[in-house]
Amino acid sequence: MRYAEKITHSPAARATAAALLALALGLTASPALAAPPTGAATKTPGTHPTATDTTSTRPTATDTTGTQTAGTQTAGGPLDRDYNQRLAWGSCRESPDDTVGGDLDKAGVQCADVTVPLDYAAPRGRTITVAISRLKATDTRHRIGAILLNNGGPGGTALESPPHIREAMKEVGSRYDIIGFDPRFVGRSTPLDCGWPVSFTWFSAGAGRAGFDRQVALSKGLAEKCRATNASVLPHVTTRNTARDMDVIRGALGERKISYLGYSYGTYLGTVYTQMFPGRYDRMVLDGAVAPGDYGPRLLKGTVGENDRALAAWAAWAADRHAAYGLGRTRAAVLATVDRVMARAERAPLTIGTAPEVFRVDDTHIPMFLFMGIADDTDRSRASLAEQVSVLAEAAKGRPATPSPEFKEMLRFALSGADSPTGSAQMAIICGDVPAQRDPELYWRDIERTRAAHPLFGPLTENIGPCAFWNAPRENPTRVRHDAPALIVAATGDPRTTYRSSVTLHGQLPSSRLLTLKGANRHAVYGEYGNACVDTKVNRYLATGRLPSKDEVCVK
Repeated sequence: MRYAEKITHSPAARATAAALLALALGLTASPALAAPPTGAATKTPGTHPTATDTTSTRPTATDTTGTQTAGTQTAGGPLDRDYNQRLAWGSCRESPDDTVGGDLDKAGVQCADVTVPLDYAAPRGRTITVAISRLKATDTRHRIGAILLNNGGPGGTALESPPHIREAMKEVGSRYDIIGFDPRFVGRSTPLDCGWPVSFTWFSAGAGRAGFDRQVALSKGLAEKCRATNASVLPHVTTRNTARDMDVIRGALGERKISYLGYSYGTYLGTVYTQMFPGRYDRMVLDGAVAPGDYGPRLLKGTVGENDRALAAWAAWAADRHAAYGLGRTRAAVLATVDRVMARAERAPLTIGTAPEVFRVDDTHIPMFLFMGIADDTDRSRASLAEQVSVLAEAAKGRPATPSPEFKEMLRFALSGADSPTGSAQMAIICGDVPAQRDPELYWRDIERTRAAHPLFGPLTENIGPCAFWNAPRENPTRVRHDAPALIVAATGDPRTTYRSSVTLHGQLPSSRLLTLKGANRHAVYGEYGNACVDTKVNRYLATGRLPSKDEVCVK
């Protein structure tokens, strides 16, 4: 397949894909944050914008981590054209039916593309584009600067996020230029598509060896498809290159320093930026943080306890609503219903839906759907999961099982190649930073060790994936060598990027402060969960630039 320079899948498909990516891994902040833009001004890659808007600021520090030093320069260096480019701001609307782009236009958001090198070790070579958006400060007299947004994923978009974040920021929002961006190969940036038959790759090994062997074959085939279609591109799909892109964005915006708000994977990206470009950031908020040592191809490893507890909490919630969902009158009874569904799906796939769209769901799929639903303990999210389990339970009894529109989109996303670019980009990013274990038997041994205590989520969090068959990264992983005064936000029951990981990152950054939300099984909090205590404390930091004198705690 030719490597396209323009996204070809529909706006509706993009909206569904990014929202489901948020639900799926739970490494994107939320569906609300992740709903992608469906319209931005685009330019031909390899050319430069012509409209005049800003004067860039050249970098002066040195990239001191990893195996190469590309990505920084002195005045007149090989990246001068990138840092000095002028951005052609324009409409965010791509087409007449582009409702999200139209909404961004109505909100006063402008969009542009930033040209960056594909390979920072060869900055005069091939270029790609990174799509960005801007909601300008309205309180220009008290303007603080620009704040860059990343919603995680990996593979989540943020070009659409400035209006939502301005609302979350309350009064201080008017003092910032709020900058959304789609990282390289994501959303409306130069895309990546491996032509996969699935849009999502985080499946369980199932209840036995046969399911695991199918996952090995699937993972190997997906990796081979990516090499066959995008071999020249894959080595450059890395977090370190995205951090370099961020610094080009900073320069093209004319900012000496840039503030940052990152969720989930975005906290790892933010940390990498602080290590590669010390001195070029101002206020940094890392919400749902993952320590660099915890990030890699097996990034779900070690989360099984938090997921078990989140599922049990959901089961208690569903038991209190047995009249609505029919899943059981006690927590134990609800969990028993889940076990029966899994046992039935192990024997033969469940049939969901009716012609012309019928889905076959087996024991490698069901843990993933449960995993999707428990990263948020709000009533709305729990109700959605209860409806899905009710459909699965009906199918397990051999009865007609009609999914809701939301569940149907989830099934389509997970079980078909309807949005192969989304899954392709996510996996390329995950595989691009840290080398994976190669031997399938290592994964199988880990699955078997965890199965007795964690029969549902052990085979999911320990399972093999395409990274086991990926080419090794070209750069060493980023390690924390510089302190960074960041505000780290974390919920104690986060089932994705665990509270332990946030505490670890806090320890690696002595000048940081940890803002803990106690009692919530929630991934990503600020501006999304509705906790006034957390929102107020984050906004105070964004307004003043002063971290709290000590770590602070909020309660659900």
